[in-house]
Amino acid sequence: MRFAITGAAGMLGQDLVAAVEAAGHDVAALSRKTLNITNAGAVVDALGAQARADVVVNCAAWTDVDGAERSPDEAQAVNGAGAGNVARAAAASGAWTIHISSDYVFDGANRSPYVESDEVGPLSSYGRSKLAGERAVAAAAPGRHTIVRSSWLFGAGRSCFPATILRLAAERNELKVVDDQVGCPTFTGHLASALVELGARATRPVGLLHVAGAGSCSWYEFAREIVAGAAASCEVQPCSTGEMPRPAARPAYSVLASERGDDAPVLPHWRQGLSEYMAAAWTVSAQ
Repeated sequence: MRFAITGAAGMLGQDLVAAVEAAGHDVAALSRKTLNITNAGAVVDALGAQARADVVVNCAAWTDVDGAERSPDEAQAVNGAGAGNVARAAAASGAWTIHISSDYVFDGANRSPYVESDEVGPLSSYGRSKLAGERAVAAAAPGRHTIVRSSWLFGAGRSCFPATILRLAAERNELKVVDDQVGCPTFTGHLASALVELGARATRPVGLLHVAGAGSCSWYEFAREIVAGAAASCEVQPCSTGEMPRPAARPAYSVLASERGDDAPVLPHWRQGLSEYMAAAWTVSAQ
């Protein structure tokens, strides 16, 4: 089987390329330098005869949540229209689309895990752009797409929350981290393996799937685990979102669960993902 991966140089994209190769499949890795998904013609060319893919996984995305508030049109061009470009070109070539979306399509008002049929209501420009992408993919590749919503991605070798906490913990004696936002930290190594398994199925699930690290925590709890795992002397203190305002609003609660039974892969607990991240991060830093 052959996979084509857009955004292949990103955090999830790199892990996905490695997971595809480890599973014995062929891969066409398309980085942002290779392919700008906002250029519809270029996407058609890249995903046509050149890629010859059975499955196209769209990992290309505008991921700067606060930056999307300042540049909403640019975020929409990538996360919305760009996602539609990928799905449309994939469908035209006979390939299945797996598109990566976000827990930030929800408003956070729930106090029980969000499932696929729950009402969406993004609070931010970033969330609205990701929701636009979901709708563009569904319209461009009807019956030939899987939209995977995930949450709080982190991975080795790239900028992410654990990397930031590790850096700050080495520089400071105390950190304040918000404790009133709760979600599911998801290790990209685990998500990548699940995406390969989804793509390789004889019958792939159509529509929305929630796939995130098992368990849930606040950013504060996540940060404490990171600092403890590094045996750093920095003290982590809780604070409210109001004490640390950001340009983009975040959902207070965006824990994901699935109502689709065996359709949705089950990932390991986020603490296991963090343990694997820490081992990989030390390996990268030692090189």
